[in-house]
Amino acid sequence: MHFLGMSHPFKANQTLLFIGDSITDCGREHPVGQGHLSSLGEGYVSFVDSILGAVIPETPISVLNMGISGNRVTDLAARWQSDVLDLEPNWLSVMVGINDVWRQFDTEPCAEQVEPEQYELVYRSVLAKTRPQLDGLVLMTPYFLETNREDLMREKMDAYGAITKKLAVEFDAISVDTQLAFDNYLGHQPSESLCADRVHPNGVGHMILARAFLSAVGVS
Repeated sequence: MHFLGMSHPFKANQTLLFIGDSITDCGREHPVGQGHLSSLGEGYVSFVDSILGAVIPETPISVLNMGISGNRVTDLAARWQSDVLDLEPNWLSVMVGINDVWRQFDTEPCAEQVEPEQYELVYRSVLAKTRPQLDGLVLMTPYFLETNREDLMREKMDAYGAITKKLAVEFDAISVDTQLAFDNYLGHQPSESLCADRVHPNGVGHMILARAFLSAVGVS
């Protein structure tokens, strides 16, 4: 999507809903994370909300956080009606895929793995029934905080990221390459400066995610 002649694509009083896994959840209130401060969690969603409020005060946006820790794309699909469609957002941001990959590398892998083909099929199905109702859609790639592209988990995460980018084109969505944003940082600092498990980032990592999102949607 391109927004010529305007600094950002939002309209006043629109609702922006974020859905995803623990990276999105980040301790938000349940059943619906909305409002400010701890209700939106302590991660990138809260940062985005605060920066939007500071940078475009003339365009107030209502931010909702519907992330749930541990979710894979199949889990999102199972709660899509209540946690996305019923809330009728104007804008939707989705970041999923990390657990779909991570569970394949557990010491005791899940019995039902979400392979790339299923990931794409399920992801496409929920987007297809949602996109016509939205003013805007943002798809954020999954990531792994590992610079070695031959690392097996990094390699698989990149594959799921490529599917996400493909779907972004298909559904006229804004694509946020979170892996690239982290790679730029990791070119200067070790992954340990962001987290211990290469997945759950600290405040700096969440600010990287927030800045990548805001840059993609034209808010700086």
